[in-house]
Order: sequence, then structure tokens, then C-alpha cells
Amino acid sequence: MVHLAHRFAERDIRPVAADYDQSGEMPWSVLEKAAEVGLMSYQYPEEYGGSGVSSILTACLVAEELAWGCLGIATAIIGAGLAAVPITIAGSDEQKARYLPWFCDEETVRLGGFALTEPEAGSDAASIRTTAVRDGDEYVLNGQKRFITHGGVADLYAIFATVNPGSGHQGITAFLVEGHTPGLSAGKKEDKMGMRACHTGDVILEDVRVPVENRIGEEGMGFYIAMKSFEHTRPVVAACAVGVARAAYEYAFQYAQERVQFGKPIIAKQAIRFMLADMVTEIEAARLLTWQAAWRADQGLPCNVQASMAKAFAADATMRITTDAVQILGGYGYMREYPVEKWMRDAKILQIVEGTSQIQRVIISQMLALGME
Repeated sequence: MVHLAHRFAERDIRPVAADYDQSGEMPWSVLEKAAEVGLMSYQYPEEYGGSGVSSILTACLVAEELAWGCLGIATAIIGAGLAAVPITIAGSDEQKARYLPWFCDEETVRLGGFALTEPEAGSDAASIRTTAVRDGDEYVLNGQKRFITHGGVADLYAIFATVNPGSGHQGITAFLVEGHTPGLSAGKKEDKMGMRACHTGDVILEDVRVPVENRIGEEGMGFYIAMKSFEHTRPVVAACAVGVARAAYEYAFQYAQERVQFGKPIIAKQAIRFMLADMVTEIEAARLLTWQAAWRADQGLPCNVQASMAKAFAADATMRITTDAVQILGGYGYMREYPVEKWMRDAKILQIVEGTSQIQRVIISQMLALGME
């Protein structure tokens, strides 16, 4: 699967990465190819049409290769399954049987969305204002979600809303909402600095009626489901960071061997060699932290701290590494003719998405204070 992902990134992602970065359009043709070769369905059970490779560590290995190709396109591919993560964690057998096959169709690309963030609730996820009011055998949802991957274009959303406003995380409940449901509409599409090949936008909910059977778990379980989802997805984000960092390092290393100044390749200069040494060291450290978190998740062990460590370290390291790659190329690195400036722009979102680097440090310190490692 890893070799497949690398070949796909090399042959089908890298040649078009700059074009999609410039246009900001969804890479539908690439997604269709990814579906055909199984890169969008391998992690689902065979009974639902997948390959049964459910390991989070494997997902991290695949994510690194795809992000090495392009973070935006990789996010579009990986993010297709975001709505499936809560189903896998806490969904009923009926929900799994109904919706997981959606993401295993090799002929029709289906996109998922994980709708937690709101205009007034980002890092403070417990402060969401989207409401879910029980009305017989349905819930009526009202609110607005922001910065949602595939927001407005997804076929299925995991929507987090509160059934008891003012109760904080205790009232948050998760629902599966199909993209064509009356009252659900697309809001603003974001024009992003980086990761531009993946659609990010608002989701508007106006009297959206959702059957009770589409509730994931019980009322009040939504916050727990969201946090458990992050234990699965943060290592994958960290792996994406490793992929971007590796791409930037490899390019900078090759350039340093070829660029001649003062009569010698610049790699002969200690200043450049030390930068490259730091880059590759941080890549290896980030990868091992990521693998540790993924391994613990696969073993069913607590991994909240490890996932936050991996995500924070990998994201921060990748920001440094891509910035240094631009520096090694000098003026050329600042030009769009060369890919390092794109990798630097892409890297920034990794310090923000799925919880900022600062929030990861809050999580780590809180867990350590409680004696939970």
C-alpha cells in the first residue's frame, strides 16, 4: 500500500500539484484515479467494500507519501473519509452498513465532512452554538459551521450540535447528515494561503431535519466522539507534515548539491550543511513520534498525549523545514517557478488544523498534570 501511494503521488499528484494550487479547484480527476486504485477505501472493512487494512499506522504511511506529492490533494483524498471516522468509533451497525460503502465505491467519489468548528467556536470546541432540538422521531438542526474540509460539497457530514445550550461539552451530540438534506447549504468557500487543492468552506444549517437513527451514539456523547476522532486523525495529520517536510528537504538537498557559489556547490558550506542536518533530524524525530502515536492507537492504548505530541512537533518542525528550504534556494525559493514556496505555504495550516500547536501543548500539559501519559 505504501509503494502504491508513493507511485500514485509521483505519477498522478506531483505533475498537477502546481496547477491545482494556482486554481484552487478540487482535483476531481485525481480523486477518481485514487478511488480506482483503492487509495480511498483500503481502510474500511471488506464487508463494506474496502480492503480491510484498518491500521492507523498504515494510514500514516500512506498519508506521508500522498502529502509528499501535494498536501492539498492528499487532504482531499484522505479527508473524503472524515465523516466515516465517528461512524467507525461510535456508529451503530446499521449506520456502518448504510454509509461506509459510500466511501468504497471505485466508480463514484463520495466526500465526507467533519463539522465541528464554528465562527465562535474553534479551539474552544465545547462552545459550539449549533443546536439540535428533538421533535418526535427527528432532530431539527440550526447553525453554521466554518473552515470545514469539503464544507458545502460533501455527500455526508458528521455534524456536532448541542441538545442543551449552555451546558458546554455535556450537551454536544453527533449526527450524520446527508449533503442533499433540505435546509443544508453551502456557505462561503475559503480562498486559502496553502492547501489550496482541497475545498474548505462553510456549512449552513437552517431547520435541517435529521432522523433519530442518524444520531451517533447517545445524546451528550458528541464531545467524546470528537476527541476520540482526533486520536485517530491527529497522527495522520502529523504524517502529512512529515511528507511535506520530506519533499522540501529532498528538493533543498538536491539544489544545494547543484548550486555553485564562490566556486563550490553550496552544500560545501557549513552553514548549509548544518541546516540540512537539522532538517533531516527533525523529519526522523517527527516520523517516529507519529508512528508511536499510531501504534498505540492500533493497540487500543491511550494515545491522546502521544497524538498531540506528534501533531505539534511534526507541524512546527515542518514549518521550520520548509522555511529553511526556501532560504537554501535564496531568491529562487521565493519564486513560484520552484515548489518550495508552495510547501512553505502548505506547512502553515498544519500548525492550525485539528487543533493548533498551542492547543496541543495545552492538552499535553493537562494530561501530564493529571498523571496520564
